[in-house]
Amino acid sequence: MGASTNGEGLVWLKALGQHLLLELYGCDPGVLDDLEHVQQTLLRAAELVSASVIQVVAHKFQPCGVTVVVAIAESHLSVHTWPEYAYAAVDVFTCRPEPLTTDVQDFLIRSLRATDATSVELKRGVLAGRFARAGAVS
Repeated sequence: MGASTNGEGLVWLKALGQHLLLELYGCDPGVLDDLEHVQQTLLRAAELVSASVIQVVAHKFQPCGVTVVVAIAESHLSVHTWPEYAYAAVDVFTCRPEPLTTDVQDFLIRSLRATDATSVELKRGVLAGRFARAGAVS
């Protein structure tokens, strides 16, 4: 396993997947409580990461809040909203070795109308120094 550059001089380790975790604050509560809007937002985000959608599960909570999970061939995208706190938790997990572009993050921030956001991108399945045998279970 080696390291590669992304054309901007940044070095990244190869991984089986990338997992973006977004904490969105100061969101529009009406948007966060709109199941159709949140669902369409995640479907557009799936397009932005060139994902193949398998299934969508969406649920509206009472009195407020929604959860949307988009299962993709490459893993999943999900949003859980708390309109009463103007907060949304977003995951974008793709099984691809390249880091995600900022396009999807910027889109999600705009679509859910967040005034503040923090993010972490985790590399999933970094296998450096690990040897796996086919069929081995530990």
